[in-house]
This record gives sequence, structure tokens and C-alpha cells, in this order.
Amino acid sequence: MTTDRAVQAFAGIMILISIALTQFVSPWFWLMTAFIGLNLFQSAFTGFCPAGMVFQKLGFTSSGCAVK
Repeated sequence: MTTDRAVQAFAGIMILISIALTQFVSPWFWLMTAFIGLNLFQSAFTGFCPAGMVFQKLGFTSSGCAVK
């Protein structure tokens, strides 16, 4: 699996978790969803992807999620 796909899968899982937490624990977990969205948005424009850096260190192959 490439870092791009790993980042997309991780973001998707985290969004689903944050939605469930918002529904069942506290409405303030919507901030987690917003943070994930903002991180994905800035990554699209800057190429800086903190999650991509972590996945590269874990041994995933690089394909585009730039690590600067």
C-alpha cells in the first residue's frame, strides 16, 4: 500500500470515528472532524502531510504524499 492510500484510509476511518463520537459521546467531537478536513485541505495545497511522514517511517512506499 502506498502512503497516499494509507493516508486516505486513515483519514476516512478517523472521520467515521469522529462522527460516531459526536453522535454518542459529545457534540464537541465535530472539532475533530473539522481538524481532519483542514489537514487534508492544507495537504492538497502545500504537499506537507504529517500522516504521510508517519506512514513512510512505518515502511509504506511513497507515491505522492510529499514529505517536506
